[in-house]
Amino acid sequence: MSDATPITRPPLPPFTEETARLKVQMAEDAWNSKDPERCANAYTEDSWWRNRSEFLQGREAIKAFLARKWAKEHQYTLKKRLFAFTANRIGVCFEYEYHDDAGQWWRAYGNENWTFDERGLMARREASINDVPILASERQL
Repeated sequence: MSDATPITRPPLPPFTEETARLKVQMAEDAWNSKDPERCANAYTEDSWWRNRSEFLQGREAIKAFLARKWAKEHQYTLKKRLFAFTANRIGVCFEYEYHDDAGQWWRAYGNENWTFDERGLMARREASINDVPILASERQL
């Protein structure tokens, strides 16, 4: 599927507070599915990402990244909160928890800036994320 294909992913810009909150919830639900295909379909074919210190471009690269991520982040659970929005941009705060292969639990905190095209697909995602080791008894999600 190319970007010339007239697909849409409601809600569409320009966002209101209600539609921005819905877009954030849809993203949270998709990421919690841990399904790279489902998640990647929310991005343009040439979507540009900065995830921590990694830079990606394109839906296929996003799918591969997410598959690698969830292969090593076990029992991944994410919570996103709307921080701000404009006509075609949304800012979110998030946290997620997971454990690694060694059984160490982690909580990751971060912020994302999203830019959408007119079809409601995310064309740009910039994420800053910090990981904090936690005990299993400290889990909140």
